[in-house]
Amino acid sequence: MFAIVEAAGWPIWFLILASIVAVGLIVERLMYLRSNRISPPSLLNEVVKELKQRGVSDSMLTKLAASSPLGRIFAAGLKNIKSTPDVMKESIEEEGRAVARDLDRFLTTLGTIASISPLLGLFGTVVGMIEIFGSQTAVGNSPAILAHGISVALYNTAFGLIVAVPSMIFYRQFRAQVDSLTFEMEQQAVKLIEVVHGQRKD
Repeated sequence: MFAIVEAAGWPIWFLILASIVAVGLIVERLMYLRSNRISPPSLLNEVVKELKQRGVSDSMLTKLAASSPLGRIFAAGLKNIKSTPDVMKESIEEEGRAVARDLDRFLTTLGTIASISPLLGLFGTVVGMIEIFGSQTAVGNSPAILAHGISVALYNTAFGLIVAVPSMIFYRQFRAQVDSLTFEMEQQAVKLIEVVHGQRKD
């Protein structure tokens, strides 16, 4: 492995750093963006059941807000349970925007890495080409410098693509997952408002 890094030259270190950051972000988002963790399917029924049995209490709201992002949205709405549906909806929307920001966290960075990795590979390619042309002397070519320049150019191009392709795949997947989870939480929040104000039977 070290021999490959050495053959690729110093430009490869930018891509190595980008790959480490990308892997870290992908693992973190895979752990965080789990449907059961973000929007538990049984949470609405549990909340409605507890409302009918015990009503709203501070301990119930605290526990609900700490349970999941959807729980945070429900808790924000239930704090205004005695208000009109519009006020309850506004509080839910405000908390929903904060939750959506958490779901989007790090995705911009991952998308940026996917976009710039081929450019970093191209930068390494240019450095390799400079070394190749630098091997031209008055007395002929320097085979060692020529070979090293070719290695730098090819390794950086390949590694740039190796970093970019998985990063872009996961970025697109996470974006679709966030959109799906956001839509699901919106639907659950609407159902809660309707149940609380008697517009819907659970």
